Amino acid sequence: MLKIIFLGTGGSLPTKDRGLVSIGIRRKGELLLFDCGEGTQRQTTQTNISPMKIDAIFITHFHGDHFLGIPGLVQTMSLMDREKPLDIYGPSKTEEKISSILSVPVYHLKFQIKIHELKPGEKIRREGYQIETTATDHSVPGIAYALVEDERPGKFHPEKAKKLGLEPGPEYSRLQEGETVKLEDGRTIEPDQIIGPPRPGRKITYTGDTRFSQKIVDLAKDSDLLIHDATFDKDLEEEAKQAGHSTATDAARVAKKANVEKLVLIHASPRYTDLSILEKQAQDIFSDTIYAQDLTEIEVPLKN
Repeated sequence: MLKIIFLGTGGSLPTKDRGLVSIGIRRKGELLLFDCGEGTQRQTTQTNISPMKIDAIFITHFHGDHFLGIPGLVQTMSLMDREKPLDIYGPSKTEEKISSILSVPVYHLKFQIKIHELKPGEKIRREGYQIETTATDHSVPGIAYALVEDERPGKFHPEKAKKLGLEPGPEYSRLQEGETVKLEDGRTIEPDQIIGPPRPGRKITYTGDTRFSQKIVDLAKDSDLLIHDATFDKDLEEEAKQAGHSTATDAARVAKKANVEKLVLIHASPRYTDLSILEKQAQDIFSDTIYAQDLTEIEVPLKN
């Protein structure tokens, strides 16, 4: 299972309908958090996300609406007697920023926090997938992330194996592990005779705050899901550029150029009460687009 949970979808300031940006990704037994705006821990109480289960937090940049939820979340973890270490990743100055906000004595941490500073382009290897990164084009240094699953083995065709004289048994496992099998009659069977080509894993890309960027297009290439900054509507294109943000139209252009399957818009300016305006502008360019609401959940299926 790969599920995206949008804990908060607003930018700059919370509104009565939108909390500040925070995205949970549940993959198998692992839970990752991308950005952690103020109020994130309260939002988790409305989902099945437990702070105790969060394995790692990935911060895109150090504007308050993207990371000021960390102190409260960490304190909650400590109060709940968490023992498992927590990894926090982010761009330059992550060590300084995170250490500073967690230095207040009230926290009395009972578990280890491992802080990792990333350079754009760096990759993080994790079990069954990797996190790829690139620089964003924002008003402060930032990093966009792509979760890229490993290829899966090709589909095993038992009917082909049977035609070649193989019965279910250890040879099936050996072939699935890429070994050549030699039969009693002297024939050899290669894995590609009964196993299809490798199947792609899933790919999720999250931009954080950014202007339209070719680097984001390259990072998002062929993503199953692209989560993109869409702070403003197209009539505020100049304001978006000056503030280091994208319009809904910019996000749709990235999705189209990157050949993604689905686009999810996020980080709406608090000036908007009706997100359908931004959603429609993006859909005019890239039809499979939605604007995420708080607590929206999207499950990303495996490709056949």
